[in-house]
Amino acid sequence: MCKGLVNRILPFSSVDGPGNRSVIFMQGCNFNCLYCHNPETINICNNCGKCIGICPNKALKFRKNIVEYDSSLCTQCGLCLKACDRNSDPRANSMSVEDILNKINKVKNFVSGVTVSGGECTMNLKFLLELGERVKEIGLSYFIDTNGSISLKNHLKFVDVVDKFMLDVKSFDKKEHIKLTGQDNTNVLENLKFLLEKDKLYEVRTVIVPEVLNNKNNVDNVSKIIAKYNTNVRYKLIKYRQLGVRQDKLISYTPGQNLMEEYKEIVTKNGCKNVVII
Repeated sequence: MCKGLVNRILPFSSVDGPGNRSVIFMQGCNFNCLYCHNPETINICNNCGKCIGICPNKALKFRKNIVEYDSSLCTQCGLCLKACDRNSDPRANSMSVEDILNKINKVKNFVSGVTVSGGECTMNLKFLLELGERVKEIGLSYFIDTNGSISLKNHLKFVDVVDKFMLDVKSFDKKEHIKLTGQDNTNVLENLKFLLEKDKLYEVRTVIVPEVLNNKNNVDNVSKIIAKYNTNVRYKLIKYRQLGVRQDKLISYTPGQNLMEEYKEIVTKNGCKNVVII
């Protein structure tokens, strides 16, 4: 039975694709973004046990040298995340496709679709393919939120089952991308073009990080690629925010609205018709 490590499931979300959607966040990511807003999803728990003694409600315990999590005792205080020094979450749960479908079926009459995010969910392609096929069987749309690190042109069966992708393009420059994430962006840019050609992109996103990234270069070049293939694909320009990030990883600040409007003007002049600032 195919299983995936799930960080959490939101029954309802209005920001992870069109309409009201159920969102599945997978545990594990192959990028280590300096500005990551959910760094606890990067790594898999190594069962060191540092979190067990810190939990005030005894929701975590050892069983055969494995950290087990009892959600019925958890109050979501987050102390286990603070105790972990390797960007992991001991509360992540190994779930089968059937487990997830049981949860989605409870709310399927109130949502328009399912979005799978992360971490980086495409590290679990077999699981995502099976889940997508089941989601489509119950009449819901299926979206994937990805950092673009996996070459999707080599996984056409998976691409076909997905209705739309939401793609992060963090930097256009390879060296800058490596500095920011620890990985190069060759597959990211190839996926951007490939998904545009396949009409599989719902949204492209770039975070604006003052005095750290060459933001003007990024939005200029990324928007030119989008406009070349489909001027109506949404390009979301996201303000960097300090809330939730690891403060020791980079020093920056939230850009002002005037600067964001300048970048939006560049993107619009390049031909993109659907530009959003958040």
